[in-house]
Amino acid sequence: MKKRFPQVQEQHRPGKRSLMRRWVVMGVLLSSIVLPPCAEARRHEVKRYLTKETTVHMKDMKRIFVGWVDMAPDAWAGYGYSSKEEWASVINNLNTAFQGLCGSKYVPGRTVTGAKEKGDENAAGNDLYVKFSDVGIDYNYYHLYLSIHFIDPKTNSELASIPGRPYYGDAWGFVNYLKAALDEVGVKLQVEVMGGLQEK
Repeated sequence: MKKRFPQVQEQHRPGKRSLMRRWVVMGVLLSSIVLPPCAEARRHEVKRYLTKETTVHMKDMKRIFVGWVDMAPDAWAGYGYSSKEEWASVINNLNTAFQGLCGSKYVPGRTVTGAKEKGDENAAGNDLYVKFSDVGIDYNYYHLYLSIHFIDPKTNSELASIPGRPYYGDAWGFVNYLKAALDEVGVKLQVEVMGGLQEK
């Protein structure tokens, strides 16, 4: 009996190893099916709206005031910043860079001025005020949510609007993905103001 016991034990060991290998292989296969790559998961269901949706003609508007994208400075702790001031500085830099690109890249040939801070709506003397509302950040999916309003500064009446929707930031890192998402917002502005995507 003492001689047989080790033999029986040895006979069962390969079966256990084989079973473990099968479980590992099945786990890898299931994870590749159930858990897609991060970038694809973030991109999932984020449509790009590259055709003009508004009916108002804005191409002849030469002076444009770009409003503030309010990313909630009070939410600094949730985004991993050490203070409200630190996160507010990042918000300021993101808005300044975005407003600069509006004039040089998204709506070229226009005189573009931008809001200096949250609540700055001094669009007097401009032909068009682009206002952003309902701003939200989804870090899990790298989305920046917002609505876009096109306003006539002379009458303070809304000419058209784009409903709230996500804009995907295809970049790694919190600030970089917000820059990339704002780039998508800029592309949408170009489509609406210029009448379509402009050739590079």
